[in-house]
Amino acid sequence: MAKTEVILIQNIVGLGGESDQVKVAAGYARNYLFPQGLAVPLNGSNKRRIEALKQRRAEREAHEFNTMSELSKGISKLTAVISVKTGEDGKLFGTVTAGMIADQLKTQFDITLDKKKIHLTAPIKSLGEHEIELHLHSEVKTTLKVRIESSTPIAVAAATAAAAAPAQPEGRRTESRGHRHAQKVHTDERPAPVLEDAEGKPKKAKAPRAAKTKE
Repeated sequence: MAKTEVILIQNIVGLGGESDQVKVAAGYARNYLFPQGLAVPLNGSNKRRIEALKQRRAEREAHEFNTMSELSKGISKLTAVISVKTGEDGKLFGTVTAGMIADQLKTQFDITLDKKKIHLTAPIKSLGEHEIELHLHSEVKTTLKVRIESSTPIAVAAATAAAAAPAQPEGRRTESRGHRHAQKVHTDERPAPVLEDAEGKPKKAKAPRAAKTKE
């Protein structure tokens, strides 16, 4: 593939910044870089623009540094809250990614940040608070607090309460059973009610009839 040398006049992520001289595919330069005003061919007349481009680049980078430094101070005080679905055991269905964090920064704080600047050592898989490192600039880093909450808090709370409830001591349960048994025995030993006749005099209890025997 034919290559051509160009001078970048705009910052292009992954390629270079203003005043950089780079080699690119001829078709890429002809069909994209030149029409979009991102680069110019490397020749004698354009080389005279390099000093001006370097000055422009220095001003841009200084502005970006100042902007990101201020942003880092604000972000370090924030806590982004992300609600996710969980099972009854509190485990997440899926994971929390850098893209989800970037979306919540925009939704909650109106901060637009490339997800590539959010550095996760691994996707988040648990509820609670996590500290996430952000690389806002080559010389500016900060930390964002992210709190992962369940969108089904009732189920999680019930499961947590059940797990945290202390078990009743064995002696206590035995004592309760003994107390109930004593109450039952006491109830069974009550004297039989005294029968009275129409005049209010006690009646004699009738002896049970003897069973008849066949001759």
